[in-house]
Formats: sequence, C-alpha cells, structure tokens
Amino acid sequence: MRLRKFGHLGWKVSEVGYGMWGLAGWTGSDRETYMAALQKAVDLGCNFFDTAWAYGDGLSERILGELLKANPQKHLYVATKVPPKDRRWPSRRTSLLTDVFPTDYVREYCEKSLKNLDVACIDLLQFHVWEDAWAHDDDWQDTLRALKGEGLVRGLGVSVNRWEPNNVLETLRTGLVDAVQVIYNIFDQAPEDDLFPVCQEMEVAVIARVPFDEGTLTGTLTLASRWPEGDWRNSYFVPENLRQSVARAEALRPLVPDDMSMPELAMRWILQNETVSTVIPGMRRVKHVEENLGVSDGRTLDPALMTALKAHRWDRTPTTWSQ
Repeated sequence: MRLRKFGHLGWKVSEVGYGMWGLAGWTGSDRETYMAALQKAVDLGCNFFDTAWAYGDGLSERILGELLKANPQKHLYVATKVPPKDRRWPSRRTSLLTDVFPTDYVREYCEKSLKNLDVACIDLLQFHVWEDAWAHDDDWQDTLRALKGEGLVRGLGVSVNRWEPNNVLETLRTGLVDAVQVIYNIFDQAPEDDLFPVCQEMEVAVIARVPFDEGTLTGTLTLASRWPEGDWRNSYFVPENLRQSVARAEALRPLVPDDMSMPELAMRWILQNETVSTVIPGMRRVKHVEENLGVSDGRTLDPALMTALKAHRWDRTPTTWSQ
C-alpha cells in the first residue's frame, strides 16, 4: 500500500482508505462478511477509516471500535462526523449554524463518538454538512479549538455537500480546517476547478469520497435495478437519476481498457491526481477490498485515456433526491 501525506497534519495515510457507510446504512451488510473485509484491509496496509455517527446511529463507529481493539499494534487513523442537528442532508443556504452545529451539540456528539469508538482521541472530527456562510462564525471555531486543546480531537474536517465543492472555500482560508471530504470521480470533476487549488495553497488534505458514483461506476446498474425496502439507494436512484446514470456508464464502457474493470479504472483515475490524500471506497466483502486496495501499485493511466475521460465530466446541482 502506497502512503500519501495528509495535508499540513503530516500524517502518512494509505492512499486507499475505507468508507464505512455501507456497513450500517445499506442493506445486505452481514457482520461476519464485513468484519473479515475490514481486517483484510488492515492486513493489506489500509490505515485510514472514515465513519460517522449517522451511519446506523453510531453502529458504524462501534464496528470501527472493534477493529481498533483487534489491531492494537497498528496505528489506524479514525475519521468520523458530527451529524447536523436538524438532520438535513445537505444543508441549505438558509440553514443557520445555531440550528445545525450549536456548540453544546458538537461537544455532545464528539463525546458520543469517543464512546462508540472507545478511544481517548478522535484523529479527524468532521462536520457532516457545511455552508461557507458559516466560515467566520466564532462558535464552531472556538468549539473545535477547545476540543483540540483538551486532546479530544487531533484534526478538523469538513464534509462538503454533494455537488457543491466550492461551498467551503472561504472556510478553508481561515486556516482552521485540516481536511476536506468531497465527492470526486470520473463524473464529478468539478473539485479540480477551484477547490483543489485552494487545498494545495492551504495544505488541506483531500478525502475523495463516492469514487463509484454510488454504484454507477461499477458498471453493474441497469434500468431495472432495485434495492430492498429501506435501502438508501432507492431514494437516490429515482427514475430520473437511474436513467441518466445507466446511460453515462454505458457511454463510458468503451473506454475501459481490456485488462481493467470499470471500478478499477474509476479508482486509478482518482489516484492519478496527487492533490488527493486518500480515496475511501465503500467495501463490504474481502473480494472488493482486494480489488480496490490492489490499485495502490503506482500504475498510471495513459495520457490519451485521461484526456478521453475528461469528456465524461457530468456537472450536477443538488436536488430534492441528491441528499
């Protein structure tokens, strides 16, 4: 596993991390299977794990806590998130910081996460939604300074709303943010325009999430795709989105090299960008862990292929179903 520098914090993290939403927020998660997958990831050199209280109301955090206990000899970096108090994903332009991340609430959920993870300090505590209008509000700044000063948190991160990579630029310029988590994949190339240059300037780590566009870039979706009742994907892949997603994947398919799968191509495309500190695919099976971590071999894509993939940029704006 190749390591990358995690912004100005200087941590050496695996360039392929582990996104843990699917272990507690999607159907089809079997405990024995996903615990084996998590351990395989550790064995193969993955040391960055991203979770959130909202993933199963603390369940994903508790799962990660078990993994930490099972590997006391290894330094595994823990990133989790404070959910918005109003439970709105994404936040809106009219959202007020006092309604989403009031001081006492942030501390309360930091303490809940510490308990779930059974650790004394969280490596990276992230806000699960964000509005750049809050950039210069003293409340969140003072709260995070206090949590850091008490040794409860090592770094502060912001998870940017879906399809809004610029809704954090002023916040990054405060110098108080250590990492930004953003959707970045073959379709979602917009972070390269303005966000990545600011991250480079401020030495802010970049966590690339949703590398497979919630499954579109696995190449397995069809117009008939459906999921069990209660699965989040049913509310995301509404007919309008499913039709476009399947069409986009099919248009991309001819560019996939003969010796590569579409997911491998998607992962390698992201890792080609050195601004990315780590990419966090969701993985629930050992097979997926082996495949995704296997791209950390330094192999680069042909420049002509990279140019062709640029043409598959898909600029979208938040909707009622984008969450």
